Amino acid sequence: QVQLVESGGGLVQAGGSLRLSCAASGITFSNYGMGWFRQAPGKEREFVAGISPKGGITSYADSVKGRFSISRDNAKNTVYLQMNSLKPEDTAVYYCAADLYGSGSKRQNSAYDHWGQGTQVTVSS
Repeated sequence: QVQLVESGGGLVQAGGSLRLSCAASGITFSNYGMGWFRQAPGKEREFVAGISPKGGITSYADSVKGRFSISRDNAKNTVYLQMNSLKPEDTAVYYCAADLYGSGSKRQNSAYDHWGQGTQVTVSS
């Protein structure tokens, strides 16, 4: 059974930081590009960041570039999203996703094979 479990969300003030984690099981983690997506109320789910299977290539949405950093630890089957300088517009449910053999740069929801349940991030002003 494939399982992706996000954690680390919460409530922070604007300018603060959070680190999200996504722990994977049931897959050969090192074969998957990993992505982070988010969905705010009334909005479409959008790509945030992605990372290649070995971690050598990363990709970011323009809205988070310079503030967020994606990384992975294949020995722990975990991908991370470090979020700094958070803004109220970052408020959303954040999801991790796995793309078999993918680079982690694809922005379409349909490109990813597996999804986590999401973790809420709320940034107050």
